[in-house]
Amino acid sequence: MNLKTKALHGFFWSLTQQFGVQITMILVTIFLARILEPADFGLIGMLAVFMALGNSLIEAGMTSSLIRTQDADDRDFSTVFYMNLMVGVLIYVLMFISAALISDFFNQPALEQIIKIYCLTFIIYPFSAVQRTRLVKKMDFKTELKVTIPSMIVGGVVGLILAMQGFGVWALVGMNLCQNFLLSIQFWIHSKWRPSWTFDGERFRYHFRYGANLTLAGVINSVFSNIYHLVIGKFFPVAQLGYYTKADSLKQIPVKNISNTLSRVTFPMFSEIQDDDEKLKVAYKRIMQQVLFWLTPVMVLSAVLAEPLFRIVLTEKWIPAVPYFQILCFIGLMFPIHSYNLNILKVKGRSDLFLKLEIIKKSLTVVGIIIALPFGIFALLWTQVILNLVAFGINSFYSGKFIGYNVWHQIRDIFPIFIVGAFSGLVCWFIEDLIQNVPFLDWIKLISGGIMGGGIYFLISWGAKSEPFVDFQRIILKR
Repeated sequence: MNLKTKALHGFFWSLTQQFGVQITMILVTIFLARILEPADFGLIGMLAVFMALGNSLIEAGMTSSLIRTQDADDRDFSTVFYMNLMVGVLIYVLMFISAALISDFFNQPALEQIIKIYCLTFIIYPFSAVQRTRLVKKMDFKTELKVTIPSMIVGGVVGLILAMQGFGVWALVGMNLCQNFLLSIQFWIHSKWRPSWTFDGERFRYHFRYGANLTLAGVINSVFSNIYHLVIGKFFPVAQLGYYTKADSLKQIPVKNISNTLSRVTFPMFSEIQDDDEKLKVAYKRIMQQVLFWLTPVMVLSAVLAEPLFRIVLTEKWIPAVPYFQILCFIGLMFPIHSYNLNILKVKGRSDLFLKLEIIKKSLTVVGIIIALPFGIFALLWTQVILNLVAFGINSFYSGKFIGYNVWHQIRDIFPIFIVGAFSGLVCWFIEDLIQNVPFLDWIKLISGGIMGGGIYFLISWGAKSEPFVDFQRIILKR
């Protein structure tokens, strides 16, 4: 199987896996959001930064090193497995000891017991991290699909039963633990690999040298990607954090389905052509355009139709989350660009530069939060948008130097997509504004706006023969 066929095969199964998981989680989330209160989601949102930080430390950048190492053998996999497990246990112990301090910080006494139970995932996750990595390295997302969907479904059912029985926030805790436990068991069942009783110091140092900078960068990124949860949880009512958490999670649905799917395929694919800059440039350009081509109409139309969408899906009590969601959709559009630019640095082995850029960007984030905080939550959100634009400039400048694809060329290649997306959004907004005082108003707005806005977007792309549209016809549809 050549690289192109392998990548397309991996993309198909990765996309199928992502959509399967997200559809399952959407259905579970809809029912849970109707039963539980925003404050319940707010309590879990307070733990976002700690969970992300812990997971970054567990992987220690070494799973990325395994993917990048083309001749990795059992010594490599077993060494990383045991290291992940030791770090996971250590992190859980630290979280257990710190639970009272964290609950005091947020002034939420109930959080202490939640932390002690919820964070058991730090012990569960390492048991399957290397198994997952081996599947990603081989682009075997079909097996991952078989593992993930049943775990999500069973975990979701457990969460719904607990919610209906009046367990409140503990329904979310139980769902998370059940899903992670079942995932680990199934990865062990489906994986043909088992760790041997081997811990090779030389291989550990090799992977750690590559992963150390990525780990520190991952820690910084984990903290600052979730710092708004921390700030909102500390300085605003817990229900506000619940609205923000739900808006952010809904924004992530198309982002994860489309951009994360390709990201998981592109890193191992980029790794195989890491020494050919011209091939890297072409692959990067086409992938970035393709992702944004599909992501843009989804994010734009979701932002325009947010109010009827929230009212239909989550009920009236979640309407205060609508403006949060609309602003976060702009940030969602920038995510794949950041991801693929940083993947270039990773496959080039420049984890040192990766770390430096993360430090620069996160320093700017701290300054932005300090300036915006006195002006309220919406100032914080718009500051996020501005900082994401600045981060794009920084990431693309440095990664572009490695493959001869500078900031201006990147903007030139993606700008037409955004223009067409903005126009389709205006059409959708105009239609929504015209339709008033009719039966089933929300449903009509959602359906008519989505069909007309999406139709205009793809019609213009077809008529203008846009590059990503032509690429899709030629490569995917083979026309």
